[in-house]
Amino acid sequence: MPLMLTIATRESRLALWQAQHVQQLLTAHGHRVDLLGMTTRGDQILDRTLSKVGGKGLFVKELETALAEGRAQLAVHSLKDVPMELPEGFALACVMAREDPRDAWVSPQCASLADLPAGAVVGTSSLRRTVLLRHKLSELKRDDVRIEPLRGNLDTRLRKLDEGQYAGIVLAAAGLKRLGLGQRIRHTFSTDEMLPAAGQGALGIEIRADRADVAEALAPLADQASWLAVAAERAVSRAMGGSCSMPLAAHATLLGGRLHLRGAWGDPEGVPQLVRAEAEGPVATLADAEALGQRVAEALGAGGAH
Repeated sequence: MPLMLTIATRESRLALWQAQHVQQLLTAHGHRVDLLGMTTRGDQILDRTLSKVGGKGLFVKELETALAEGRAQLAVHSLKDVPMELPEGFALACVMAREDPRDAWVSPQCASLADLPAGAVVGTSSLRRTVLLRHKLSELKRDDVRIEPLRGNLDTRLRKLDEGQYAGIVLAAAGLKRLGLGQRIRHTFSTDEMLPAAGQGALGIEIRADRADVAEALAPLADQASWLAVAAERAVSRAMGGSCSMPLAAHATLLGGRLHLRGAWGDPEGVPQLVRAEAEGPVATLADAEALGQRVAEALGAGGAH
């Protein structure tokens, strides 16, 4: 049965693209869909790193308030920005087919990390990317390169790069590709080079847990393979107490009913070494995927991650 739906969304260009993408798909299924644009605390606080001001949940709180008050029925998120534990009364109702989950190197002059000039500054807002970059730079014996915080939406980060504040920056390949900015990518890091964040490249749709009708409307948009993979990844992070203040990577691939899951953890202040773990097994349900994630988290803990 067709529904009248409103999507709560942040007002950055990428967030609006994501919301409009879902709007088009739902409209094609016969629903009437409006957008409710909102500015979140995460969009407003740009002078401090997310890990110091409350984590990525700052990007979803206002959207959840709109759901709770009935001003919107669904919120579209980049899944890597969604806290591992949703508040009481909310549910992740849909995970859509994943875009490229990898990290991208963006730089006007340098084709790779190895090309950075002496004393160069690299920008990232992510503790995960910080520890992985420190590890890569250590392997290259480039102790001279500084990693500095980079906040703001995608356009803001690219502007800061173009103004010369950074020699290069690391961004999610998915966001660049969704906005037609794939030509800005100088190098896409393989998952062996830089393991992605849990849920990176996937869109998740959050609703109120009591809205079974909305969940039913979203069912045709779900991609089960992507959902199983990100459920395993998010389970690693959840078991580690994960938030954006956790320097943790987790990435899963599903092949022939078997899920291969890898995790990596590093200390942003200490030695630039990584703790790594992986596991593989048959996965048919979200519970199976989460159990695999738990195994990888326990192996990371045994290896010294905390």
